[in-house]
Amino acid sequence: MITIESITPILTKPATENLVIVKVQTSEPGLYGLGCATFTQRCSAVAETVRTYLDPLLRGRDVSRINELWRLMHVNGYWRHGPVVSSAISGVDQALWDIKGKVAGMPVHDLLGGKVRQAAAVYMHAAGRDHAELLEAVQAHLAQGVKHIRVQLGGTQTTPGTLSPVTAGYGGSGRTANRPDGALDGTYYDPIAYPREIIDAITHVRQHVGDRVQLIHDVHSRLSPIQAIALARELEPLNLFFLEDALAPEDLGWYERMRQSVTVPQAVGELFVHPGEWLPLVTGRLIDFLRLHVSAVGGLTPAIQAAMICEAHGVRTAWHGPKDTSPVGHAANLALDVSSHAFGIQEFAPFTPGEHEVFIGLPELREGYLYPSDKPGWGIEMDEAAAARYPISDQTPLKWTQARLTDG
Repeated sequence: MITIESITPILTKPATENLVIVKVQTSEPGLYGLGCATFTQRCSAVAETVRTYLDPLLRGRDVSRINELWRLMHVNGYWRHGPVVSSAISGVDQALWDIKGKVAGMPVHDLLGGKVRQAAAVYMHAAGRDHAELLEAVQAHLAQGVKHIRVQLGGTQTTPGTLSPVTAGYGGSGRTANRPDGALDGTYYDPIAYPREIIDAITHVRQHVGDRVQLIHDVHSRLSPIQAIALARELEPLNLFFLEDALAPEDLGWYERMRQSVTVPQAVGELFVHPGEWLPLVTGRLIDFLRLHVSAVGGLTPAIQAAMICEAHGVRTAWHGPKDTSPVGHAANLALDVSSHAFGIQEFAPFTPGEHEVFIGLPELREGYLYPSDKPGWGIEMDEAAAARYPISDQTPLKWTQARLTDG
C-alpha cells in the first residue's frame, strides 16, 4: 500500500496571479502528485489550511482511496463548502489523481474513460479602451487561430490573451464616474452607461469580423437582475456564444425569468463552491454552460460528477480558466474537456515564460485548440527552485473587487 507521507503548499507567482500548488509526497520514493488550490485573493489562508489541517489529517492514509479521502476532508471540519477549505481540498484531490495516473502509467483523461476529442477548443480574452483597441485585440487572437473570444470594453491588453483583472473592463469603459464629494475609494462603474457602451462595442466588432468568430461577454455580476435581462435582450441580434455571469450568486432565482425572457445562452458558476448553487440551474435547464472553478469546488472528483449531471441535462461545461488557474489546474480542466461529452468550451490565457520555467510539460495551444499531455497523471512536473524565484506579491486589499456605483 502506498501512503501519504506529507502534504505541502507551494506559493508562487510566475505570471500575473498568486498561485497555490499542493504537493502530495508518498511513501514510494520519487512518487508525488501536484494539484491546484489557487484562491488567489486568499492564497495564504488556503496554504495554511493545507499545512495545518489537511496534512496531519491525511498522513499515513492510502493514496488510492480518493473518494474516501475527499469525503473525509470535506466533513472533517464539520462546516463545509467554504471557498478557502474547498480550494485546499481541490489541491489535494487533484494531486491524488495525478498520483493515481502515475501509478497506473496512464494520463488522467484515460482514467476517466479516454478521449472523446483530441483537444479542447478555447476562448480567450480581448479588451480595449475604445473600439479600435478592442478590435485590434480580437484580430490578434484570430491570427492565432482562436475562434472564440471574450470581448470587454475597458483597460489595456499588451499581450494577446493575458489581461490583468484590474484592467479587464468589467462594467464598461472605465470612464471616471460622477462621484459625490467624499465618496469612498473603489472601482466605479455606471450601470446605465455600461450596457450601451458594450452593445456598441460588440456591434463594432461583429461588423468587422462577421459571424466567423464566436463572441462572448462577461457582465461579472455588475448589473441588477432586471438590467441584466434588458442587456441580454438587446444583445440577442449580435449572436453571442454566451453571456457570462449576467447575475450575481445572490440573484440566481432570476435565471428562470432570464430563460423566459431571452434566447442569449447563459454561462455561470465560477464563484460557486456548493453544489446547491449550480444543481438547480443545471437540472432545471436554466443555463447553457456551467463554469465551475475546478480548483475551488473541491477538485476533480466533484467536477466529474458535475460534468455527468450536465451531460444528462443538455448543459455544457466551460470551466473557469484565466490566470488564477495554475497550469496544473488547466491540466485538470483539460482532462475533463477531452473525456466528457458535456464539453462546450475552455477559458484559457497563454502560458508565460515564467510559467514554462516553473512547470515542465504544459499542455500545448495550437490554432485555437489546447492539447493535453499523454504522459501519466497530469504530465506536469514542477521546478520548486524556479517557483521560489517567483514569490507571491504583497496581499494588499484588491481594488477591482471593491466595485461601486456612481454615488459610491
